[in-house]
Amino acid sequence: MSFPRQQARTRRFSLGVPRAFQISPDGRRVTFLRGRHGLDPATCLWLLDLDSGRERVVADPRELGRTDEDLPPEERARRERLRETGGGVVSYTVDDGLTRAAFTLSGRLYHVDLVGDGATARELPVTGPVVDPVIDPRGEAVAYVSGGAIHVVTIADGNVRTLTGPEGEGVTWGLAEFIAAEEMGRYRGMWWAPDGSALLAARVDDSPVARWHIGDPAHPETAPQVMAYPAAGTANAEVRLAVLPLGESAEGPAKPAWIDWDREALPYLVTAGWTTGPDGTPTVVFTAQSRDQRSMTVFSADPATGLVFDLLSEDDDTWVEIMPGVPAFTAGGDLVWIGARGEDRERHLYVAGRAVEGRGHYVRGLVDVDGGLLLYSGSVAGSPGDVGLWLLDVTEGGALPVEFPGASTGGVHSGRLRGGTLVLQRRDLENDGVRTVAIREAASETRRSVTPIDSFAETPDLPAPRVRMWAAGERRIPSALLLPSWYESGSGPLPVLMDPYGGPHAQRVLRARGAYLTSQWFAEQGFAVLVADGRGTPGIGLEWEQAISGDLASAVLEDQVAALHDAAARSEDLDLDRVAIRGWSFGGYLAALAVLRRPDVFHAAVAGAPVTDWRLYDTHYTERYLGLPQERPDAYAASSLLGDAPNLRRPLMLIHGLADDNVAFAHSQRLSSALLAAGRPHTVLPLSGITHMPTEESTAENLLLLQVEFLREALRGEGSGS
Repeated sequence: MSFPRQQARTRRFSLGVPRAFQISPDGRRVTFLRGRHGLDPATCLWLLDLDSGRERVVADPRELGRTDEDLPPEERARRERLRETGGGVVSYTVDDGLTRAAFTLSGRLYHVDLVGDGATARELPVTGPVVDPVIDPRGEAVAYVSGGAIHVVTIADGNVRTLTGPEGEGVTWGLAEFIAAEEMGRYRGMWWAPDGSALLAARVDDSPVARWHIGDPAHPETAPQVMAYPAAGTANAEVRLAVLPLGESAEGPAKPAWIDWDREALPYLVTAGWTTGPDGTPTVVFTAQSRDQRSMTVFSADPATGLVFDLLSEDDDTWVEIMPGVPAFTAGGDLVWIGARGEDRERHLYVAGRAVEGRGHYVRGLVDVDGGLLLYSGSVAGSPGDVGLWLLDVTEGGALPVEFPGASTGGVHSGRLRGGTLVLQRRDLENDGVRTVAIREAASETRRSVTPIDSFAETPDLPAPRVRMWAAGERRIPSALLLPSWYESGSGPLPVLMDPYGGPHAQRVLRARGAYLTSQWFAEQGFAVLVADGRGTPGIGLEWEQAISGDLASAVLEDQVAALHDAAARSEDLDLDRVAIRGWSFGGYLAALAVLRRPDVFHAAVAGAPVTDWRLYDTHYTERYLGLPQERPDAYAASSLLGDAPNLRRPLMLIHGLADDNVAFAHSQRLSSALLAAGRPHTVLPLSGITHMPTEESTAENLLLLQVEFLREALRGEGSGS
């Protein structure tokens, strides 16, 4: 099997990798998702007993007869926002004791007991289709969304209650709106109270949002998909919060308590959930952000009255970044936060307003809170390609690095922590794929025990990436160079292919083999492949990230050129007379930008799903960097590609899915029209039925092959290799 076909069939080698871990309160049991092998798209739910080391499948879609993936539209949209490419049990929810789980298959609701041997998953008798179920903390009931309304089914007797009725076109309860899921990292719209007495729920009214029509010319008999898309400068959905009690009063069902804050000043609902006060009383906690994203406030609210109190505010003249995992609370009730408050203008971890993590860390996010232990993610200053985890005891102070058993330093780590058990995953340059272990008594140096959790992922049919990493130029741009496995240095310069993302929230130069598989495959076709993370990308610091404020074009392009010239100065193997660039999404924008504005450096480009006109991209992302188009039209014009169309004199291929509801096909269409009007030849490859990330097997495979042929012809170099 060729590498392009293998990568497509394995969903980029993600099938068979254990993920989505949950840990029991005593740290003795772990649940996770994993296919039965590396080509198995029907993901199963597994349970691991750490006392015995025994794993078993507790929910298998095949045994349940549900492998058809007949998904409701809301579930398809949710998976698109999550970039979920698998099938079967792709997500699940567990109670606090890890005694029961709930999940959906093809829009039908199931539950399974996690205590005792031999339990089988059973379908709950509810009318569907069911979207995004959430089991209550006691494992007795499941809340779910169907038809835009929230329902609760009692597991013991199958009794169903409807908590919110459908309110008509444009209004839904219990689901995250487009902006929350696509840009803010909030994929859920309802949350159980810790005692199971009530649900906190989001009510979303997207009737003010403009309607876009996503059609497929290959199927003119099919009506276009109509979606609410909030483009920059236009109206967002209106989001409110309410507490929905499950109990009844003498007058009947208890009425919801609306939680009102200044939604005009802080319209974005960033996070929501519950905490338990010192007296055991459940309290609502949520975070809201201003439209210009320069202010963010953490609130608490009385679930009975809806009365709101400020807990913490964060402000920044440029923007306040949404950090993963916060707000959170220690067992003692102290608020945990990540913010940039010190004179050094960098982010730090705070507990009760006090900075607690060691200086010199680039803090990436809070992973988990386990009593008084905090597990957080970050990088040591000067080493952005390494992503580590640290354990911090808030009572004793001092953060200790988490080390993967038997591994060298460096690499990319992720994990979960509960009940003293740490599930730790590692990716590095020395090994294929992902390695996973469960570490009992993780904070103890003497009592800990280690249980491996196998990955069934396929091994790439590809030579191990030859990665050389360094910091390029005066700005010390994180860079990585990959050469063909068959190439001998000094045997003649190679055409260069730059393979960046180059924009916010995505880091490509990582000390992990899996980050470079596609780049190495391109290298095997006869290219020297260069990957560079310029200004705007994470891993360096706040100033580095905010350097793109007001201009999404200049700094990112300057850094690609600087990294290229630095690489050529270090190696005689690069032919600067044959330089191409490829990318997807923001990387596609950067690739098209490169040949339009720097044809003296870049001689060909492949731009996949590029943003070409930022007025067509969504509010939360675009306005963070460029502001409102009504107020800053010059910033939008300077970052747009449309005005550069007459400058094209290098080969450019545009690739775009016609069903893309994130970066609409209109972006490529408008650039193509501008190029045609200017008489500039170019290539457009429209992908029928394909969304933002192509996953259909033959499409994903042939996209790589077509790109290679286009680049070889454009650079007038035949390349070498297979």
